[in-house]
Amino acid sequence: METLQLLQLGEHGWGDQLLSGLWVTLRLALTSLPIGLALGFLVATVLMSRNRALKSLAIAYTTTLRGLPELLTLFIIYHGAGLLLRQVLNWINPDIGYVELSPFVAGVVALSLVFAAYSAEVIRGAWQALDKGQIEAAQAYGFSPWLVFRRIELPQIWRIALPGLGNLWINLIKDTALVSVIALNDLMRMAGIAVGATKQPFTFYLTVCLMYWLVCLSFEVLLGRAEKRASRGLKTLGGH
Repeated sequence: METLQLLQLGEHGWGDQLLSGLWVTLRLALTSLPIGLALGFLVATVLMSRNRALKSLAIAYTTTLRGLPELLTLFIIYHGAGLLLRQVLNWINPDIGYVELSPFVAGVVALSLVFAAYSAEVIRGAWQALDKGQIEAAQAYGFSPWLVFRRIELPQIWRIALPGLGNLWINLIKDTALVSVIALNDLMRMAGIAVGATKQPFTFYLTVCLMYWLVCLSFEVLLGRAEKRASRGLKTLGGH
């Protein structure tokens, strides 16, 4: 009964705070996903280009971001970008005073950059797996490069890369827990506050585990359906 009282909604429980933290977590993940995915496609395009200078920069980017712990990347963005922002704004207007980078914005930037670094390699691998004969046939029919990409390459890249991108998306959801260290009131931070106030770590951390698991399980079901839809029309091995 005491556990249910701690988790109930209203003044006498912490249910409202946990749900608000969950909403922040979902907002953070859903905001980072399209930004990271778009940047990942851009980096993958550069990785596939013939420009050695740009390709070297893209390789350096993916190698660096994949080699750094996500928490360290978050700290660098939050403190480093925040310091740069303050210096630029104070240079423009010395009377502007102290300016701090929003923890939510810092979290979105850090998670998007990390997601882009990993997704770029997944997309590049899918791109390289395409049947070159189809592309050559489309070019022979006079398709423009953009039309070849949109009608021939992109649908197949999406189908091949979707399982890998789905795994990265699940990891992104779990990585949102890191932003609790920069005072963003996400699910983990709200659970920590509740633990500090009630001295019931098992109750709240177990509840948070269940909430993360349900969220990830829901998205895994959706991703499974998306993979089936993306592969519709393809014959399975040994199929008729």
